[in-house]
Amino acid sequence: MSIVRRNIVANIAGRGWAALLSLAVLPVYIHFLGIEAFGLIGFFLSLTLILQLLDLGLGTALNRQFAQYSLQSGKAQEMHDLLRTLEIIYWLIGIAIGVTIAALAPAIAAYWLKPQQLSVETATQALAMMGIAIAFQWPRALYSGGLAGLQRQVAFNLLSSITGTVNNLGGVLILWLVSPTLQAYVAWFMAISLVDTLSTGLLLWRSLPKAPARATFRPQALAGIWRFAAGMTGISVTSVIQTQLDKVILVKVLPLDAFGYYSLASRVAGGLSYLMGPISAAFFPRFSQLLLVNDRQELARLYHRSCQLMSVLVLPPAVVLTLFSYELLFLWTQDRSIAENSYLVLGLLTAGTAFNALASLPYALQLASGWTRLTLIVNTAATLLQAPLIYIMSVKYGGVGAAIVWVIFNALYIFVGLSLMHRRLLRGELLRWYHLDIGQPLLAAVAVGSVWKWLIPFSETVWLSLLNLTLVSVATLAAAVIAAPEIRTLAVQWLTPTQR
Repeated sequence: MSIVRRNIVANIAGRGWAALLSLAVLPVYIHFLGIEAFGLIGFFLSLTLILQLLDLGLGTALNRQFAQYSLQSGKAQEMHDLLRTLEIIYWLIGIAIGVTIAALAPAIAAYWLKPQQLSVETATQALAMMGIAIAFQWPRALYSGGLAGLQRQVAFNLLSSITGTVNNLGGVLILWLVSPTLQAYVAWFMAISLVDTLSTGLLLWRSLPKAPARATFRPQALAGIWRFAAGMTGISVTSVIQTQLDKVILVKVLPLDAFGYYSLASRVAGGLSYLMGPISAAFFPRFSQLLLVNDRQELARLYHRSCQLMSVLVLPPAVVLTLFSYELLFLWTQDRSIAENSYLVLGLLTAGTAFNALASLPYALQLASGWTRLTLIVNTAATLLQAPLIYIMSVKYGGVGAAIVWVIFNALYIFVGLSLMHRRLLRGELLRWYHLDIGQPLLAAVAVGSVWKWLIPFSETVWLSLLNLTLVSVATLAAAVIAAPEIRTLAVQWLTPTQR
């Protein structure tokens, strides 16, 4: 099995397990904590993503640099010094973030969130603890980027699966047996975040080749990555604003319980990232290496195969989530109120997230080439337009309005941003991308899912509903595989004994 294929399997298995476990325990958290407390947790998750703009692009830069260093001899000392330098920077940033959030917690709780069922004191305590948790988990992004660049994604996913399982199941036990309070849940999350970060850092250091001298803090080590990191910083700022602006506005516009419904839908739709992320993470280092040796033919072949794989893995669940959002929410939560208040938002957010996923590999190719300007310009223009539209639509239509804006802007990026990208990278490959990589699998999955919904009525019986959703998921997946030529060929080779 090739390194890329092994990494894909490991990433999907690891992140898929994390996604399933996280979604499985959400109804339990809502049961013990209530929808308003869950809304506060959703705000915390959004805040974590917003603060990623302080990453300064260094995590992705380390990923790209380690991938290229791994093809060159005599780079062990540079790798050690670069990691030590970035590690110190990351820990200092994390500590600063934690102290700042803890200091601002009273003001955020009283004047921004305005809880109705939770007391301001409870919200303040929880926010201060969340700030410390962010500080603990902040350097983990750096360590995970380094492991991805070294192609150590199997070991990383194994470790992540273990800590994720302990975090989710332990959280349930804490709420059930110790204290069903928000503070108890966040305290557990804090402890696991610290253990997870330290374990990931230790794994990365042990994965590096042996260096002739001890690692030292050397600002000069940043010379080779600062320009790329600066571009990534701009992209991170605009990307985080684009993806989290709806939550920032809605938490102010909507009551906290209504924001809780939106956060639930956003969390479920975001589950697609557990499929999108593994593919991008597996192919990004290989894209970087092929660009380094200037093997354009192999790069084009790998690019189309990876994009078709993304379509086959992301589009079938996206179609099912979009068309059967009410059925899935009701089956999952067994709460009609949650399903009725969240299903339309879930369907729209899922469609927008699917478009975002389809663009992730072209985006990874841009980063692998070191070209950050296009994404920065497109994201900046989109952000300037998106902010007023989200506010207007959310004031008028609530969460549904914000979700509509999310769909529109991700669809525009597919047709505008990627058209511009292919004029410089892999010229002449754009029509093939639209037609074979994306178009055919999308049309096949949508056609099967739509016909299924029209012909087969929904049953409120749990097992019949589960069977129905399982069958339509399998059917849309099969349709997407058949419609994607590269993946269809691989599937036939795997299923035919003489071709193995």
